[in-house]
Amino acid sequence: MKRPWTAAAFDSTSASTRVLVLAGVLMGGLLVVYRPSGALDAAVAAAALVSCLAGARWPFAALLSQSCLLVAAHQLGAGIVPAVKVLAAVTLFELAVRRSGRRVAAGAAVLALAVAANRLADLPGALPEVLYKMGIVAGLPLLLGAYIRFSRDAVRHVRERAEQDELRAGQRLLAARAAERTAIARELHDLVAHHVSSMVLRVGVARHVLGDTGTDRAADPRITDVLDDLHSSGSAALEDLRRLVAVLRDPDSARPATASLVAAEELPAVLDEVVSRSRRNGLAVTASLDPAVAGLDAVRGLAVLRLVQEGLANVVKHAGPGAHARLTVRMAGGGAIHVGLHDDGARTHRPPEPGPRGHGLIGMRERVSLLGGSLEAGPASTGWRLIAELPASTASLEPQT
Repeated sequence: MKRPWTAAAFDSTSASTRVLVLAGVLMGGLLVVYRPSGALDAAVAAAALVSCLAGARWPFAALLSQSCLLVAAHQLGAGIVPAVKVLAAVTLFELAVRRSGRRVAAGAAVLALAVAANRLADLPGALPEVLYKMGIVAGLPLLLGAYIRFSRDAVRHVRERAEQDELRAGQRLLAARAAERTAIARELHDLVAHHVSSMVLRVGVARHVLGDTGTDRAADPRITDVLDDLHSSGSAALEDLRRLVAVLRDPDSARPATASLVAAEELPAVLDEVVSRSRRNGLAVTASLDPAVAGLDAVRGLAVLRLVQEGLANVVKHAGPGAHARLTVRMAGGGAIHVGLHDDGARTHRPPEPGPRGHGLIGMRERVSLLGGSLEAGPASTGWRLIAELPASTASLEPQT
């Protein structure tokens, strides 16, 4: 598992980089500007550089050691005391950037006392000069480091507040979506489901009346078939509405079979039933349905079902009487799915105008696009054709709420 990149890790890395860069610059200054002339200068320079590198991890301890080294180098008469003073000021700056509180104040006080200790012999006559050097060496790095730290903390607080605002906005959006789903579910239950159930009930009464043996004349078998089909379609629609209401009210608790409205193993039989229903509506359909679609996941299986339902419904509505349609649903290579539907438009029927009409094609395009597939729909040489390609199921193809 990849380790998260935190702000603390970033601060530590940037501090190490700054210290290494400054150490390299100061090493160049020692070699070019100050030029240690003897073994003492070389030893002091090496000790100062080692403590500077150690300051990347232990800035307070490095500052204390450099302050002591500053006093010792002055007492021993080393010629690179100014370089050690610069190194100590850099370490104090690094400490002020990374820390706050007593340690920073103590480090600044120790460095200021080290600067004053090297000028004790000149006091009290050189007191203004000594105070000025103490302010420059210890006060200036302290102020600059504190300013950078305050600025960085302010930026972090602004970023955290923005993240919290974004989180609250996301929560409000989720709450609004939940409320909208609940309102839609209530309308579906109170209005649509009520009317559909009333229609199914009335059709059932009509079937009972027509099938009553006590009537004077037998009902036309065609009327009985139509009523049977209408009753079956209404009952299926009512069941789908109830499942959809359950999904809208509580999507997280809905089972996969409920969420998809059809179980995967039942998909071939459901597609056969859709084709049979279209035939009963007067459409001549030649269907080639691959049994392998029973192994589809719930999301793609539902997409295939809706494509076939909407496509055949459009043919019945627009192709005209006597139209013939060819339906193909097959599994392609790599687990992809091909859905093709072509009607001849009854040959005498005027081809539909290009472009979507109503919301049927729009909904199909949105559903296919959500799964990363492609859909082509438009007039052919005779009639209308619809071709949809759905890719193989991957981890990224998940239903969106």
